[in-house]
Amino acid sequence: MDSLVTAAAHALAAGDPLGALKRVALRDDAPALALRGIAMAQLGELTRAKTLIRSAARAFGPKEAVARARCVVAEAEIALASRDLHWPSKRLDAARATLEAHGDRANAAHARYLEVRRLLLIGRLDQAETMLATLDPTSFPPALRAAHELMVAGLAMRRLQAKSARAALQRATLAAGHAGIPALVAEIDHARLLLNAPAARLIAHGEARALRLDEVETLLASSALVVDACRHGVWHAGTMLTLARRPVLFTLARALTEAWPGDAPRDALVALAFRAKHADESHRARLRVEIGRLRTVLAPLATIRATDRGFALVPHEHKCHDAHTPHEGPSAPRETHAMRNPPQEMVEVVVLTRPVEEKHAAVLALLADGESWSSSALALALGASQRTAQRILDALASADKVQSFGQGRARRWMTPPMPGFATALLLPPPLPGD
Repeated sequence: MDSLVTAAAHALAAGDPLGALKRVALRDDAPALALRGIAMAQLGELTRAKTLIRSAARAFGPKEAVARARCVVAEAEIALASRDLHWPSKRLDAARATLEAHGDRANAAHARYLEVRRLLLIGRLDQAETMLATLDPTSFPPALRAAHELMVAGLAMRRLQAKSARAALQRATLAAGHAGIPALVAEIDHARLLLNAPAARLIAHGEARALRLDEVETLLASSALVVDACRHGVWHAGTMLTLARRPVLFTLARALTEAWPGDAPRDALVALAFRAKHADESHRARLRVEIGRLRTVLAPLATIRATDRGFALVPHEHKCHDAHTPHEGPSAPRETHAMRNPPQEMVEVVVLTRPVEEKHAAVLALLADGESWSSSALALALGASQRTAQRILDALASADKVQSFGQGRARRWMTPPMPGFATALLLPPPLPGD
């Protein structure tokens, strides 16, 4: 490798793409093409960068397996930056194996980090955590150590573990300081801002207030009964009962929680759960069935009482004279009035919801990273069909909330980041079994 190529490589490692281009911009040999491609990627010219990297991979001979593998890793990183999440992971795995076999541990680790970042983007948290656990960053260069801690922090934020995320960002800051790469430092600073931004809203007694991620973590670990509208479940003392696949039951649970310590009228519950403007006997009968199902699901945490107006949620810890769980019917005990003033021993019942309640908040959260997404990548991240993702994007575009550029398969969607809000709790949570 000649001195100009070596100097360009050092410039790229230090985060100076313009300095690298000054040395190899007019050269068309394979190493120079690869370095030019990486430099263009760092400057944000992803389409040109992809073309240069592919040209470099073709220019390297069949005996230069390590160089070709590095080109595959670079192309995967460009695909990730352009939110092309369908790139073949088997090809990246083969490149990583080649790099490991030839002793290039740093680039092999970088290839695995790219796969971890992809898994985080599409919500495969368990797979990302397993893959991340196989890597020991202590022997890596400072930039890779910082990248490792950034991914640990990102995973912790998605897991609602604010303390772990904060500690990981502190370690990332130290490593980035040794690396001396401004872009890396800026990425860590942005992650720290998100960690300190409002991540959710707490609704209790008819009032709402913003919560940071560490406050959300404390709330979910407390003795409060929390109906989580971010992940569609019910939390108590750090344990969640999921209702993600039972939307009617979750709607009823949230309505009962927002009415607590009072009761929710039957007509209001029918309108919310079944979208019926006028409740008739068939709606009321269906409501009794769904309330019975919800009562069964919430049995470990609370009971649901029938009142004159409707239904009321009562946590088990509430000390009341009637200790058994009633069922609505002719002989079911009813409360003659709503409990407007809860006693001191009653467990708090609250709703945790997204900081911005939009119909398509998950899509806006993904687009809020400032990158351009294809509809197929959004569909993959949402766990939905591409046609569903396209319909959502069309609806958001009609409301001037997103914008697109390009045509056909090259069409991309983006939106400015939502100011002042963290997006960890806006992202679609993985469903049980995913």
